[in-house]
Amino acid sequence: MLSADAIVNLHDQRNSAWHRAADRTAADEFAWSDREQTGNGHAAWLDLVARQHRANFDLWHIEDEARTPGATDAELAGAKRRIDRTNQHRNDLAEELDRTLLHWLAAQGLPNADAALHSESPGLMIDRLSILALKIYHTREEAERQDAPVGHAERNQDRLAVLAEQRSDLAGCLDELWHETLAGKRKFKLYRQLKMYNDPSLNPSIYHNLTR
Repeated sequence: MLSADAIVNLHDQRNSAWHRAADRTAADEFAWSDREQTGNGHAAWLDLVARQHRANFDLWHIEDEARTPGATDAELAGAKRRIDRTNQHRNDLAEELDRTLLHWLAAQGLPNADAALHSESPGLMIDRLSILALKIYHTREEAERQDAPVGHAERNQDRLAVLAEQRSDLAGCLDELWHETLAGKRKFKLYRQLKMYNDPSLNPSIYHNLTR
């Protein structure tokens, strides 16, 4: 069901494909991820992993838009709203990853209720792998940039080595958690993010203004 190598390879493949696409605009933000899902088993699982990665991909590039020199106040406000919406989508999908794994495990009588509790869930680890994949992609771009100043390529090659080690370590930890969960030695829970800023009833910056 869960393979860190398959997840890492999928992240890299999607990064290449999506960056090659002619149109990465906000209009396409959720078009791919909201399509009806088909299939089952491993293919459906990897499809969910890809949708969660797409949310991080969109978030990365919307944040870049917000940092563009010369952006107007209206453009910045629009980017901020898109960032909040996309970040909520990203977190929802990370929770769905854990929910899917726990549903699959329950059919096997797992996780073992008496096993040691792991502090981080697979969904949150996959989210971290997704972000590392994006950092690696863009750092490699900088390392290969032809118009960069002297020393830029070397600096980014060093950064690439650090990022690659971090991703390898995290992928290994994810596989280990999964194998120990299957063996009944470890368990994990669904940890809800419970974001408040997108809920008008929980964010005073919103409801105070709505009641005035």
